[in-house]
Amino acid sequence: MSTATGISGGDYLLSPNNLDEMQAHGVSQKTLDALADTTYQVDDHGLLLLAQEFGTEIANELKERHNNDIFKNRGELERALKDMKHRIRSPRDRKKAADLFGTSILNQRFTSKVDFITAVIQTGAVQADIPAVTSVAYTGWQWTTNNFKRLFSLPATWRYALNTLAYVTLTLVFNIGFGLFLAISTFYMPEGFANTFRTIWFLPRILPPVLYVLMWKWFTWDTGFLSTILAPLGIPAQNWMMQTSTHAWVTIILINGSVGASLGMILFSSAIRSIPASMLHASEVDGASRFQQIRHIILPQLRWPILFLTSYETLSLLASFEHILLTTDGGPGKSTEVWALAAFHTALRNYSGNLQYGYGAAFALILVAIGIAASLVYMRLFNFRDLVSKPRIER
Repeated sequence: MSTATGISGGDYLLSPNNLDEMQAHGVSQKTLDALADTTYQVDDHGLLLLAQEFGTEIANELKERHNNDIFKNRGELERALKDMKHRIRSPRDRKKAADLFGTSILNQRFTSKVDFITAVIQTGAVQADIPAVTSVAYTGWQWTTNNFKRLFSLPATWRYALNTLAYVTLTLVFNIGFGLFLAISTFYMPEGFANTFRTIWFLPRILPPVLYVLMWKWFTWDTGFLSTILAPLGIPAQNWMMQTSTHAWVTIILINGSVGASLGMILFSSAIRSIPASMLHASEVDGASRFQQIRHIILPQLRWPILFLTSYETLSLLASFEHILLTTDGGPGKSTEVWALAAFHTALRNYSGNLQYGYGAAFALILVAIGIAASLVYMRLFNFRDLVSKPRIER
């Protein structure tokens, strides 16, 4: 897959960032300089702009003298404009007029390989470098392992991996653990109070992510609720979401954990209610405490819901990044940049001007492999075959 700019297959396009990539491919400096240079050609489009800006007499005389002529630099074209009968007297205006005819191979899209190579040759590029330049400029599909080699050769990749591991692990523990705690706690509460409590905790799940994150920002910003109530205690106002990397991680885990825990609460509550009441009543007759009921009756029968939610939340956390994007956008200093967010930034929001779709797809493909591996591990860990087998009484 190509890492070049552009999404339509089969086109050829060079951006300034591609010059650095070509240098890594062994392209000579002479070719790089030739590709970066801007030439000036007197063509119909430039003449039309010249006529609109400086008058038709100057445009007609330039066309008569230098139509389709190519100038290696702006200075040569400025001298040609100065030598005309209807010349432009101001040096600043001559520079402005010359810029109307500037042409560069950079940021020009070519639909034909032949046209692209012809344009590269006209720049004065070294013939031996043309295959490498053409390969980098191609924006269609290219089956290659270069993206993966590059992926695992950069130190930032391992930082994204460690961030993702910490994010998934800590958030998953919060989701499952707190979801279980909420479900078991509300199970032993009076019915009316338990339903109200579940409704409140389910709000993070049903709120739109943007609104949900805005509420957290209002809560954690230096002018927000938390700083306001802590000010009388002598604690200075600060952005509790972005002050440090630790603050950012705590906020992200709480934001995502609240969403996951609310889902876990509903699923686990339903599963607990499906346990025959006779089992719990019998345990109470035998003198079992609440803790013993939870340990020996409730938790063993929640293996299937725990497996499902663990697998679902793991895959969801690996692929999701919207809450991180809306809260920290990977900051401060890329400390909260997880794998999925890095894939998004690489493929779809790269401020350097080179949207690297192939490189971003390599990020995403690694996530798919990790998700499949994690699912297989969970199925083995929770003894999936035993969970889906017939009950012993029916065998």
